[in-house]
Amino acid sequence: MVINMDESRLSTIEQIEEFLSASTQVEFSAHGGDIERYAHISRVLRRFDYPRRNKRERGVLLAYLRHTSGYSRPQLTRLVTRWHANRLAPVPLAKRYAAPGAPFARKYTPGDVALLVEMDRANEDVCGPAIAHLLQRAWRVYGDARYERLATLSVSHLYNLRKSAGYRALRVSFTKTRPVCNPIGVRKPPRPNGRAGFVRIDTVHQGDLDGVKGVYHITCVDAVSQWQVQACVQGISEAFLLPVLALVIAQFPFVIEGFHSDNGSEYINGRVAQLLEKLRIEQTKSRPRHSNDNALAESKNASVVRKHMGYSHIPQQHAHLINMFYQEVFNPWLNMHRPCLFATEITTPKGKIVKRYRHEDVKTPLACLALLSKQKLVRFKAGIKLQALQAQADAQADLAAAQAMQQAKADLFAQFNRPKSKPARRA
Repeated sequence: MVINMDESRLSTIEQIEEFLSASTQVEFSAHGGDIERYAHISRVLRRFDYPRRNKRERGVLLAYLRHTSGYSRPQLTRLVTRWHANRLAPVPLAKRYAAPGAPFARKYTPGDVALLVEMDRANEDVCGPAIAHLLQRAWRVYGDARYERLATLSVSHLYNLRKSAGYRALRVSFTKTRPVCNPIGVRKPPRPNGRAGFVRIDTVHQGDLDGVKGVYHITCVDAVSQWQVQACVQGISEAFLLPVLALVIAQFPFVIEGFHSDNGSEYINGRVAQLLEKLRIEQTKSRPRHSNDNALAESKNASVVRKHMGYSHIPQQHAHLINMFYQEVFNPWLNMHRPCLFATEITTPKGKIVKRYRHEDVKTPLACLALLSKQKLVRFKAGIKLQALQAQADAQADLAAAQAMQQAKADLFAQFNRPKSKPARRA
């Protein structure tokens, strides 16, 4: 509530205290602005003889002035200090600032700015000293009266004029967005033509917790045999990714000929390209607006990684344990005991190719690899025999391998949830 009041009847400190306790909603309204408020502060300080009051009484007066003037505590303190220093003057408090006067006269007009724009545009924005020299020549050598003022333009102020709003309004230019051309990798889908050795790779993040990143899972799967290798890293920087990427490639029993990924910088970079070039592996990347280019790796992320590892946060320090679980237990089970669906392509009477998933096409990646081996569509690495892989698969039944994998996974997750040991208290 704002009211106008006559406070000259308040003549004692006790009356001031009663006023403050009974009028918390009353606010002083000064129609004259700062001038009236300054006069009000001077009257109160002079009427109550502020310099002769003790500390408590001064505090009451200051609280009253804050309440009636609306000034903040620091501002009121500065005003009271000024009043105390000038209390013998006719006007102890007066405004020290005033409205700004007439602005500085402009030497260079909008017409001069337009001439500067014309000169810059004709000379393709050369450096300031060169433009200043051209402006001087336009007046002194060629006698163009329009450049009389600009002939005295300094180089430093020339750059100031280039930054002005009038100059920029006349020199508006638009440049089309240039597409980013990254020479690493060929932008095309993998074309295995029924051969094993063309892998697709993708990265899955295991969630954040309070702003802290979790581990990253790497899914690498062959496009034809669906032979899959899982790995885990602490981060997707080069220091963590390159050693694990070499380990992933080494775990495939056949020679890798193609390496396909999306356009993420964890794979499209010089270090990965150098590693693949050393191994003579063709690097390809997904095309824009073609989400199926890397669909196989994306589907494995959902059906394998999320199903078995979940969505909960896993701290980065457990990446080594997860990698050991993948390499020793999980990857052999995936490729030797877990069946996958393989599509059969059928051409309709209209010429459209559709995929059908038949029961007789369900088989493990190892069984698919055996079929490809008979057709000579796979090249095994040196020292790796198909018979050895089949003997490793036959050493354990599918149910026993799945149960062993589940037990190893339970032991792995138990280590994630193990409480930290507290240090023993000293007696």
